[in-house]
Amino acid sequence: MSMSFSETEINPQDLHFIPLGGVGEIGMNASLYGVNGKWLLVDLGITFTQSSIPGVDIVVPDLTFIENQKENLLGIVLTHAHEDHLGAVPYLWSKLKCPVFATPFTKSILTEKLREFGLHKVVMLHDISPGTNFELGPFSLKYIPVSHSIPESNALVIRTGDGTILHTGDWKLDPNPIVGKPTDVDEFKLLGEEGVLAMMCDSTNATLEGVSGSEATVRDKLFELILESKRGLIVTLFASNIARLESVVAAAKECDRDVILLGRSLWRYVNSAQMTGYLSKQNQFFKGKEGLRKGSNKVLYICTGCQGEPNAAMSKIATGNHPHYKLSEGDRVIFSSKIIPGNELSINRLHKSLLASGVEVITDESHSNVHVSGHPRRDELKQLYNWVKPDISVPVHGELRHLNAHAELSSSLGVKQTHVLSNGDVLKLSSGNAHIIGSVYTGRIAIDGARLLFPDHKDLATRKKLMSNGALFISLVPDKNGKLLSKPFVGNHGIFESEEDSLIVSNLTTSVEEIYSSEFDKFTDQELIEVIRKTLSREIMRTYRKKPIIDIHVIDIGI
Repeated sequence: MSMSFSETEINPQDLHFIPLGGVGEIGMNASLYGVNGKWLLVDLGITFTQSSIPGVDIVVPDLTFIENQKENLLGIVLTHAHEDHLGAVPYLWSKLKCPVFATPFTKSILTEKLREFGLHKVVMLHDISPGTNFELGPFSLKYIPVSHSIPESNALVIRTGDGTILHTGDWKLDPNPIVGKPTDVDEFKLLGEEGVLAMMCDSTNATLEGVSGSEATVRDKLFELILESKRGLIVTLFASNIARLESVVAAAKECDRDVILLGRSLWRYVNSAQMTGYLSKQNQFFKGKEGLRKGSNKVLYICTGCQGEPNAAMSKIATGNHPHYKLSEGDRVIFSSKIIPGNELSINRLHKSLLASGVEVITDESHSNVHVSGHPRRDELKQLYNWVKPDISVPVHGELRHLNAHAELSSSLGVKQTHVLSNGDVLKLSSGNAHIIGSVYTGRIAIDGARLLFPDHKDLATRKKLMSNGALFISLVPDKNGKLLSKPFVGNHGIFESEEDSLIVSNLTTSVEEIYSSEFDKFTDQELIEVIRKTLSREIMRTYRKKPIIDIHVIDIGI
C-alpha cells in the first residue's frame, strides 16, 4: 500500500504494529509495537542473500525508523534462538543500545554470538523464564511455551491498555517434541477467554493442508535408518534442532557408535543445550580427528551444511576436501532437513557429488518422516484460531503467497478483520476499525565483513560489475612533456587471457600510446584519462561484449 505519509502522523498514544522485516519474506523478522509513546521490538533477525550480492551472505533490516527515536524503545524481546529471529542483534544493537530480553537457552546462544563481537559484557541481556510476567513501560508481557524446531520457542502475549496482542513467533502443535515443552494449549484457551484484540501469526506453512507432524515420528525413522547401516554414516541437519540431534545421539548409542561433531555451530548449540539442561552432560561428543582413529563403522558423524553451504562440513566432505572424513562407496548420508527456498541449486550439486562417489543419499523426498517442519499447517492454524478467537488477524513470517493463504483461512474462520501487510506498513490496532494509516521507511543492510552497507553502496555495485564484466588495468609512465617513458602496461582480471590474446593487448597498448601522444596538449590529465577510458571501453565491448571496470594509473616520476 502506497500513500503520502509522514511519521509525525503516527499518534503516539494509539496502539500500532509495524513490521520492519519478516512480512512478505521468510527471515529477517523484526516487529515493532507502539503505544503511549513507547516502542517494543520483538525479534531482530537476519536473512540470506542467495549470492545476489557478491561477497555478501547476510542481510539485516534497516532500523532507521526506530533509531530516530531510540530513546522511546524499551527493549528487544526475543521469541527464540533461530538466526532469523536473533541473528541481527550483534550487528545492530549498537544503533539501539537498549535492553534485550530472552529465555535461558536463547540467552546462552546470543551471549556466545555477542562474545564474537566483543559485546557480551556490554549488551544489557535479561533472563526471563517461560511463563513469567514482566513489565516494560505500558506493556505487560508473558512468554507462552510453544513447540518448534529449537528449545524454548515462545509465543509472546503483549497486554496494553488498548487491548491484548498475541505474537505467536514460530510454532507448531506437537504432543511429543522430544526436547522441550509442547505448546501450552491451556494458556491459549485462557487467552481466548480473556479476549485477544489481534494475533500476529506464523504463515510459513499456511498453503499446506493437514498438520506438520511430530518430532517423535522422525526419531523412529532415524533409529531405523541408523541401526540398519553397517558402513560409514553421516547425518546432516540444522545445528539448532536439539531434539533431532538428541534422537541421532540416542540411535548412535543403540548401535554402539561414537558421535563426531563437524561444524562450529553444532558445538555452540550443543554446549548451550547441555548448559541449560536440554541435552544430558553425560552425552560424549568427539571432534573430527577422533573418527580417523576409530573406524567408519564405529562412529556416526553429525555435520553442518544441509543446505549445501560451500564452506560447511558436508560440502567439504562431498568434494573430498575435509581433513577428517573421506567418503567410501556404500556410505550413507541422511539429510534430516528440508530444502529452504533459494538453496535448490546448491543442494542438488551436493547430492550429485555424493551420488557420484557411490554414496547412498537419503532425503525427505526419498524417505517419509526423515524430517518434519517446525511450523503449523492449516489444521494447526485452525485449532489456534478456535482457541484464541482474535478480533484481528495479521499473517506474518511468510512470502506473499503464504500470507494470502493465511488471510483466506482466517477470514473463513470468522475473524472480523484480516490485514495482509508489507514491511513498513503502520497498522493502527482497534477493535472497531483497525487500518493501515501509512508506511515508514524500511530496507535492507548488507553485512560486508565488518561493514554495514546499503545495497546501493558503490562498493557493492562495483563488485557486481567486476563479477559480470571483469576489470582492465592500465599503467602509464610519462615525463613532464607528455612523452611515455615506456610502453603502457595492460592487465586484466576476468576478461581475457593475456598470453592467448596477445593481439588485443597489443591493440590496446597501441591505442593508449596514440591517444596519449596526440591528445596530451588538448586536455587536462583527468580529461585525458577519460578519453583513454572511453576508447578502451569501446574496443573491449566490440571484441568481448563486456563493459569492464577500467582503472588507469598515471605514475609521475618527476622527470
